[in-house]
Amino acid sequence: MAAAGTAQWSSKFAFVMAAVGSSVGLGNLWRFSAELGTNGGAAFLVVYVACIFFVGIPVLMSEFMIGRAGQASSAVGSQNDLTVRSGVSKGWSGGAWLGMIASFLIVSFYCVVAAWVLNYLVRFLGDSFSGLPATDIAAKFPAMLENPTGSGSILTDVWPYFFIFAGLTTWLVARGVNRGIELAAKLLMPLFFILLVGLALYSIISGMPSGGTKEAIGFMFTPDFSKISPEVAVSALGQACFSIGIGNAIMITYGSYLPRNVSIPKAAVGISVVDTLVAITAGLAIFPIVFANDLDFSAGAGIFFQTLPTALAEFWYVGAAFFFLAFFAAITSSVSLLEPSVAYAAEKFNMSKKKAAWITGAAITVFGLGSLFSPAFFDFIDTGLAGPILAPLSALLIVLFTGWRLRPAFVALELNGPGFHLGLFIMFFVKWIAPVFMGLVLILGTTSRFLPKLGEKLSSNVGLFAMLLVAYICLATFHNVTKKE
Repeated sequence: MAAAGTAQWSSKFAFVMAAVGSSVGLGNLWRFSAELGTNGGAAFLVVYVACIFFVGIPVLMSEFMIGRAGQASSAVGSQNDLTVRSGVSKGWSGGAWLGMIASFLIVSFYCVVAAWVLNYLVRFLGDSFSGLPATDIAAKFPAMLENPTGSGSILTDVWPYFFIFAGLTTWLVARGVNRGIELAAKLLMPLFFILLVGLALYSIISGMPSGGTKEAIGFMFTPDFSKISPEVAVSALGQACFSIGIGNAIMITYGSYLPRNVSIPKAAVGISVVDTLVAITAGLAIFPIVFANDLDFSAGAGIFFQTLPTALAEFWYVGAAFFFLAFFAAITSSVSLLEPSVAYAAEKFNMSKKKAAWITGAAITVFGLGSLFSPAFFDFIDTGLAGPILAPLSALLIVLFTGWRLRPAFVALELNGPGFHLGLFIMFFVKWIAPVFMGLVLILGTTSRFLPKLGEKLSSNVGLFAMLLVAYICLATFHNVTKKE
């Protein structure tokens, strides 16, 4: 149970909205579509969904369990407490430490991406893309990255939006769990869903005359299994982990606010399903427009900041709706990313949540200036440190701790109640499957970034790893069955 005096979610609905808001970020809107576009469409989607259920859900459930079982209000405090009460080394709390560091680094550059979103939202509201050649529209994004202070207007500079968004994120976290994070999630997430569905319907209907909708639906939902390659499998696994937001200490922290009447196994499955549906719906909002206008869908962030602005230049209201959608996704994710560091600071130094939030918020703002003014620094923090190393290593340590070191009585207590048998089923994947895949993400992500030749060689042998994994799963299942007998 959480420490006495720790805030709790006011209702199951509030918890689900906050957790979904954390998972559903900008990556669901543009990164998923970019990965889907460059990795075989529907074939990628099949592998992605499998990774969500066999890896994402077990890690997510583990993080919730540690959060609620630990007698603390921070991720680090919760795991520290459980290591002591389980009689194991405190070194296992490294999972929470690494996750908290990862979330701190991510929110620092996330504020930069959100500043781009607000910048483009203002541009669309001012109808500033109308009548411009496609090359001029596409050129605005790299120009903005190279010079965030030199547009000649405070409305089109990036830096004011960076400070506005960082301040808004800090203010919401400073208001506390119920009056800040929960309130934002309960108000913004329903609006997000309505806007997302509305944009998907607009995209589907508007793409019908040109055939863009038919192409998009075929591309997304008619799998060509010959396109599944080792590289596609690795990309799907990485995106699944990124999308749910595991390995960032967020869900451990949110779990520490979780009341006893919430079934952790059911919550983990439900949140993962909603997150996946959002990603697919975002694809339906983007791909019909992309196919109808014969645009590039492999541009990563460029999908949002170059491809869509080009396609929607004459429809400012639709473009503005897309960027409102992105803003809602950004703010609900950013508050969750800041929360682990704030909760730790408040608990460790015995200070008020408000004071801890403003101190931590100031720290991420100063650190984020590096990403604002240096794309190379941004790229290193994102794809060189937090993404390939800290988050997957955190998730790996979390599932190893939950599956093999957490006292069984604590596991039984957290699974007790509705969804108990579902929880036992997922625990099999926590112990035997998720650690292998998280280790694979860590190894391939690290080598691909720092030892590209080795990473390419390892990726090409994922098929061999898969066969070994099948044998491993069979042995693990046999071990489980004989143990029960």
